[in-house]
Amino acid sequence: MAKYVFVTGGVLSSVGKGVSVASLGRILKSRSYKVGAQKLDPYLNAEPGIMSPAQHGELFVTKDGAATDLDLGHYERFIGAELSRFSSVTAGQVYRILLENERRGDYLGGTIQVVPQLTDEIKRLIRRGADANEADIAIVEVGGTVGDIEGQPFLEAIRQMRNEEGRDHVVYVHVTFLPYIAATHELKTKPTQHSVNELRRIGIQPDVILCRSDYPVSESIKDKISLFCDVDREAVVALETSETIYEVPLLLEEAHLGEYLCGRLGLSCPPADLAGWRALVEQLKQPRDPVHIAIVGDHVQLQDAYYSVREALVHAGLVHQREVELHWIDSRPLAGDDCASLRVAQGIVVPGSSHYDNIDGLIAAARFARINGIPFFGLDTGMHAMVVEYARDVAGIADAHSTEFSPDTASPVIDRTLEADASGMRRGTFPCKLVEGTKAAAAYGSLLSYERHRHSHELNSHYGPPLRDAGLVSSGVSADDQYVDIVEVRDHVWMLGCQFHAEFKSRPDAPHPLFVAFVGAARDVVLAGTQPSLPIA
Repeated sequence: MAKYVFVTGGVLSSVGKGVSVASLGRILKSRSYKVGAQKLDPYLNAEPGIMSPAQHGELFVTKDGAATDLDLGHYERFIGAELSRFSSVTAGQVYRILLENERRGDYLGGTIQVVPQLTDEIKRLIRRGADANEADIAIVEVGGTVGDIEGQPFLEAIRQMRNEEGRDHVVYVHVTFLPYIAATHELKTKPTQHSVNELRRIGIQPDVILCRSDYPVSESIKDKISLFCDVDREAVVALETSETIYEVPLLLEEAHLGEYLCGRLGLSCPPADLAGWRALVEQLKQPRDPVHIAIVGDHVQLQDAYYSVREALVHAGLVHQREVELHWIDSRPLAGDDCASLRVAQGIVVPGSSHYDNIDGLIAAARFARINGIPFFGLDTGMHAMVVEYARDVAGIADAHSTEFSPDTASPVIDRTLEADASGMRRGTFPCKLVEGTKAAAAYGSLLSYERHRHSHELNSHYGPPLRDAGLVSSGVSADDQYVDIVEVRDHVWMLGCQFHAEFKSRPDAPHPLFVAFVGAARDVVLAGTQPSLPIA
């Protein structure tokens, strides 16, 4: 029977609940407990996969191909788990289930209400998530901020679960923000008090309060929060902004939060094994020589749209003892072949996205990298841009394009996937066979990998022969040899595109091999002193 840790947020959004959940998961996992994580999002969208990253940040892809909130990426990277679609629940999904049940006659014509039908369904989905993760401890984040009208059914559901599961099986953690008033040089606790009062009004008394702050939190402030919020003094934990988010588990462990949670849940509390994590954080905080990487895309103003790509590059940089300096390049101005902004790049990454307006700027970035000998890594749509550019400028297919952006193109080198499910996508985890003697096989150090797909278009096999004859190598293929998952340019220092989303499998303590190889190639260009003057291609 799983134990539950419910995490809510107060005062303002983006307070850091996702990282807090991930960090709690890490310190509990370090005590040998199997930890699951789940995100409850109160927004009414039933399908997160069609939400714009410009509004909501990255769409994280799980092992079964579900597009979810980016917080699931935090959970996976910190906890080291592989989550599924059952770890993501939106209000839209819950309402859709209720309406489908009603149409089938499951309620026998009865009135459908927020309590009990809606809250019962939320509780069922929470328990389903814990079961899917086979969790000893399920950590469940309630999205949004306490007081939001759309979040009230979710809060009511988790309130009911303490009575149903038993008081020693449920803990409530509340994450709040302490604003700093510059005029008086002090942190204020009143917003936290109001936030906790709002929780208590609906029947939830937090057991733990995590106090987010950009400034040191004094003992007297913790005493005040403990007194006015009726929380044990040792359960008021300061969570000050750290140099790296990967330090947060260590801060929570230093505050003895792991021991406190185990005690409240009636669990034994073996010592935490965080030595490897501590070494990783120390390595991250050490000064290192830089390697300059350009991330080219449409949504660079909102860097959270490419969160996992950013983190995967950081992870790879650790392997090579390099500080990855990121340069966020808007792809749209590149479409006119003004690639001056790419002069800073020692490596170029083009992430995937289903929300690009066109790929002209991405094609220009791929051309710049190919002509100037700059390491290039294209993910999903980035691979498509790389293939289109190569087909046009090297293989002589002048009108080559992708039907995703030019449905009537006469030369669809990128076309609809043939292995689509009901959503029109090839999605989920699939085996990828690596071709011996290629850069991809060298990166993996093996001839087989399992990678996460979520895409509607891919390389058209009809154009495989002419592209291969021109020097574009299919270095990774599906298990049945029907689909090309990785391509690379034969005579380039390192130019590779993959159909899958490699970034979602990277971990700080287990970087993805392709990112490691890419950053290594960029590093070698710098170390060898072979980087050209970068003429504008």
